[in-house]
Amino acid sequence: MILAAIIITFLYSALITSLIIGFDSVTPFHTVKPSHDTNFSIIIPFRNEASDLPTLLHSLEALAYPTENYELIFVDDASKDISAQIINDFFANSHCKFKVIENERTSNSPKKDAIYTAIQQASSDWILTTDADCSIPKKWLQTFDHFIKKKNPKLIVGPVTYSSKNTLLERFQHIDFLSLMGSTIGGFGIQKPFLCNGANLCYSKQTFFKIKGFEGNTNIASGDDIFLLEKMVQQYPDDVHYLKSDDALVITQPQPTLSKLIQQRTRWAAKSTAYTNTFSRLVSVIILGMNTFVLVLLFGILFHFNLSYVLLIVFSIKFCIDFLLIWSAGSFFKQRNVIWYYPISSLLYPLFIMFVLINSLKSRYSWKGRTFKK
Repeated sequence: MILAAIIITFLYSALITSLIIGFDSVTPFHTVKPSHDTNFSIIIPFRNEASDLPTLLHSLEALAYPTENYELIFVDDASKDISAQIINDFFANSHCKFKVIENERTSNSPKKDAIYTAIQQASSDWILTTDADCSIPKKWLQTFDHFIKKKNPKLIVGPVTYSSKNTLLERFQHIDFLSLMGSTIGGFGIQKPFLCNGANLCYSKQTFFKIKGFEGNTNIASGDDIFLLEKMVQQYPDDVHYLKSDDALVITQPQPTLSKLIQQRTRWAAKSTAYTNTFSRLVSVIILGMNTFVLVLLFGILFHFNLSYVLLIVFSIKFCIDFLLIWSAGSFFKQRNVIWYYPISSLLYPLFIMFVLINSLKSRYSWKGRTFKK
């Protein structure tokens, strides 16, 4: 048991330390001379989002970018509410170029189908995707425009965080998401990008078609972001970048209930078995291994109390090194206030991740009122 504790703690510490170093090595990007040279097609799939859409629409209307240089393509994925009407009414007297189109289903992945449907109708080469429950920063487009001219990329991963909430469940999600974003940026910093979020993703349409888009993973319902990142990294490793900028920070919403949170994380876990990135798989194994080992020690104390010392040492190391990564992300996102909830979150997380893992072993999972096979 002691040897196992040493091995897993060393591997976990080495991994998180490398991500912390990687996080700091990604230079923040600042737009010095705003310009408006790049044309964008912004794609927003939606399904029954009537309650969330107004926030997104108001943020899109406030974009500091010429309306002739971007278009909004909303893709209705079989909504049963008045989402489409809300969009049409909102932009009825606006100068924004927009359209609401119907999703053309051709696979087991509604969101990939929605994005592909929109890309085929997009008039611009640069595609930006976000979600209907998000809020977009005012300088979003001009920041991407400047970054594109500076880096000449094929794909850009943008920052995403949760809006600040007050309940324990929402704070727990917020801290967990800071950890994910810290890992995302850290992966780019050590030249091993393995995470991204479709709520803030930008790529060339021409390149999308060159790598055959989502072909090869349309049997998996989710993963419109991760699988695309993997294909881009495989074929254009030097042209995939992270945009570390406050001016490009997209705000999304935490899940309102524990049930919906478990459904979301189960969906995320279900796609992980299809990852082709070796480093991504290694990260998953090490993180799962560490959290599983903490639970094994916790239950082991019932039979061998002397294991409590091993648990105390292992958990203390995990607690401290996780805190450093979350602190880095919280500082960048200017959200250090939520870190006060980190101690209780760190106690709950091993139980949460194990429950999600067990739940993901089921052959089916639910997402937005639909049931999907793994």
